[in-house]
Amino acid sequence: MRSSNPVFSRRGFSRGTGYAGFNAQAGGPTATQYAGANPYAGANPYATEAPQYTPQHTPQTRPMTMDDVVARTGLTLGTVIAGATVGWLFLTGQLAFAIGAGLAATVLGFIQSFKRKPSPALILGYAALEGVFLGALSGFINDLPKLNGAPMQAVLGTMAVFVAMLVAYKTRIIRVTARFTRFVMIAALGFLMLSLVNLLFMVFGGGDGLGFRSGGLGILFGVVGVVLGALFLAMDFKQVEDGVAYGAPREESWLAAFGLTTTLVWIYWEMLRLISILRD
Repeated sequence: MRSSNPVFSRRGFSRGTGYAGFNAQAGGPTATQYAGANPYAGANPYATEAPQYTPQHTPQTRPMTMDDVVARTGLTLGTVIAGATVGWLFLTGQLAFAIGAGLAATVLGFIQSFKRKPSPALILGYAALEGVFLGALSGFINDLPKLNGAPMQAVLGTMAVFVAMLVAYKTRIIRVTARFTRFVMIAALGFLMLSLVNLLFMVFGGGDGLGFRSGGLGILFGVVGVVLGALFLAMDFKQVEDGVAYGAPREESWLAAFGLTTTLVWIYWEMLRLISILRD
């Protein structure tokens, strides 16, 4: 199941050269099918038994585990927090530096998204620069009289969304199916296109563009952004679950950490903008 996360949208987790294809007699997909198609096509995606396969790996190429994903995600998010602390303490109000860090983070993110294998250096570099960007802008917003405390509210809101979606996914309240994924990807495309159009109107027409970032329309647009981010989380959880079940190489845990981090950054930013509109 592919995620609409910008990291996961290009490809699913890969199967390393040290891994054999799934047992064809057991009905499992081959390695080629896993890398390029939905591994659950034609099967029950919530079967209780894991797919059968014949592992042929060494200790250096052991399969990814959930502990690997948790550890890499914790390290990546910790780097974001460290960068945000630096941005908050030393770059608050220096918007040129903040925007520069944000652009550099975007470049590193795109480079990693199109690499065949995850690069820990690129991922941690992205996390550090993204943290600086978020910290500097969050500090600037926090200094505004009407918005003091808004960044902390956004952090708590992001944590609440993460926990709620994790519980909803684990209890199967939300089931990530092919139809679910198509719906969210179409909605995300529409959201991004409207955001781009609004930005162009702001740049060339001045003001708030089409009004997607203020007033009642801005509140609605902000809610949609947070909801889309939450749905991305569900698809990322599915992606990680599939990678673990199908024996993806251990190094792919960095890709999982990168994807989850980008989604949480999105949710935080949309949450912060929504809170800013509500409090203003």
